[in-house]
Amino acid sequence: MVVGAQNLTPALSAVDHLLLGVSDRDRGIAWVEQRTGVRAAIGGSHPGVGTCNALLSLGARHYLEIIAPDPAQAAYNFHIDVRQLAEPRLITWAAATNDIEAVAKAARDAGYQLFGPRAGSRQTPTGKLLRWRTLGVFNKLGAGGVEPVPFFIEWAPDSRHPSEDAPAGCELQSVHFQHPNFSSLAAALKGLGIEGKISQSGAVRLTATLKTAKGPVELG
Repeated sequence: MVVGAQNLTPALSAVDHLLLGVSDRDRGIAWVEQRTGVRAAIGGSHPGVGTCNALLSLGARHYLEIIAPDPAQAAYNFHIDVRQLAEPRLITWAAATNDIEAVAKAARDAGYQLFGPRAGSRQTPTGKLLRWRTLGVFNKLGAGGVEPVPFFIEWAPDSRHPSEDAPAGCELQSVHFQHPNFSSLAAALKGLGIEGKISQSGAVRLTATLKTAKGPVELG
């Protein structure tokens, strides 16, 4: 992923992973399995963030992260509050990069305010430590608990990408954005090197279509 309007990457290609927010991880796993026929695997906890996850591969270098409050952690510090969600929904997404410092420099040069890059990690159920770095982009385009502007993620060279060992059977087919101010969202994404399919809507939504053994499934 290269920041800059002259090097636009389709959002579908840019996706590292989609985040499906749920108020309870087990309920989220069951909800996804009912629709796709694939049962997501427990990933682990995010220490200090207050969340835990389960993962499902969406094909090469793409995956779905079911993210929920971690009952083992007293404090909840994730920037999107999924604790009161009545139904699972896509809340944001991560764009892949193999040079997060270059992304950060280009974004700052383009006038974006950022947080990060910052290091993250979690231990898998098998005891392996996954490590990554993320870069967030301050913006005012999110609403209703949905953030359509992605954060960027760079996986450590010694960390296996989750799409490689998460349960398979689904494939990411398309990503679509809905926004009350679609031109502003389009401009924000283009400034980050991403070209998104965006339509006018009264609410902010992120939707994705998956190819599954049960037929096409839309997550939103």
